[in-house]
Amino acid sequence: MTDRTTTDKTTARNDRSERLAAALRENLRKRKAQARVRSEGGDADPRPDETSKGDG
Repeated sequence: MTDRTTTDKTTARNDRSERLAAALRENLRKRKAQARVRSEGGDADPRPDETSKGDG
């Protein structure tokens, strides 16, 4: 029974590590894309500017 519990914990730990690694890779990809846009002189924030919505 102990072996199975240890294996389950190890599997859960590995799954967590894989999710973290994937999230870090995605974050790096986004940051590199933002840096490329900034170096080209554009706006790195893909969201629309809150002040440019207009008055109605």
